[in-house]
Amino acid sequence: MAVKNDDSNTVNLHIGDFFFGMAADLKLIVAFTLVTLAFIYVPVLNETVIRSALGLVMVLFVPGYTLIAALFPGKKDIDGIERAALSFGLSIAVSPLIGLGLNYTPWGIRLDPIVVCLTIFTLVCVLAANKRRHELRPEERFDIDFRGTYRELKGEVFSQDKTRLDRALTVVLILSILLSIATLAYVVAVPKQGEKFTEFYILGPDGKADNYPTRYVLGDQKPVIVGIANHEYRNVTYDMVVTLNNSLAVTSLYSEKLTLADNQTWEKTVNLTPDRAGNNMEMQFLLYADGNMSAPYRECHLWVNVTQPA
Repeated sequence: MAVKNDDSNTVNLHIGDFFFGMAADLKLIVAFTLVTLAFIYVPVLNETVIRSALGLVMVLFVPGYTLIAALFPGKKDIDGIERAALSFGLSIAVSPLIGLGLNYTPWGIRLDPIVVCLTIFTLVCVLAANKRRHELRPEERFDIDFRGTYRELKGEVFSQDKTRLDRALTVVLILSILLSIATLAYVVAVPKQGEKFTEFYILGPDGKADNYPTRYVLGDQKPVIVGIANHEYRNVTYDMVVTLNNSLAVTSLYSEKLTLADNQTWEKTVNLTPDRAGNNMEMQFLLYADGNMSAPYRECHLWVNVTQPA
């Protein structure tokens, strides 16, 4: 029994050392991942610009850093500059590959699947890095000494061995780096407003830009898919009208009024029945914006032939 207890205690010590003896940089990565998830999904937090900044770091740095930590657990494997550079490079490679893989799954490239996959990849790499580091002697494991780095930085700035000019240049360099990081975060969080436009399109019954119904027998009803996408950076009220041979003044084949928010897309299958017979008649899909019915804001056309029933 004594031997079993000793073995059990040894196992418990190993498990405790594995989980609670995690290096500071890996703990920081886990904490950063959890904070990022909070800013993505918590209703109040996900409306702030911090969400964009954390998401950028989560995509462009964290996956690569954890992968490098798993591949190179030793302190002498690669130096700090190479580790940082490879972290950015591998993140830029890993994130698109995850998106490419999701593209061939039922979930597709959407926010939730990407967040889940990046989180799982990060945590798996953290566990692998932690395991590989614990297989090395403590003095051989890679770890970031935050206190030592702070002391060295403080010594660089306030060292009495340096001249005032050297200390001033060091402070300017540090401030420049912080300013660059802040500027990058601002540019990502507050992107420049792009061109304002509205997408207006028509598709065939199978949802493709093909196989449009162009041959009718008078009285036939055939479907056309109509789509509107608002990229005007504001809410817009649209009037969509379908006419045949510019017959808006008399009657229309179809009309609908709708309001779309910015970046909102509307698609609907519209069943159209021509009201007259003729060859090479122009079926017009007219889109008006903000109640201005004097001239269409966007328009699409189909040339149709309508014959009399036998």
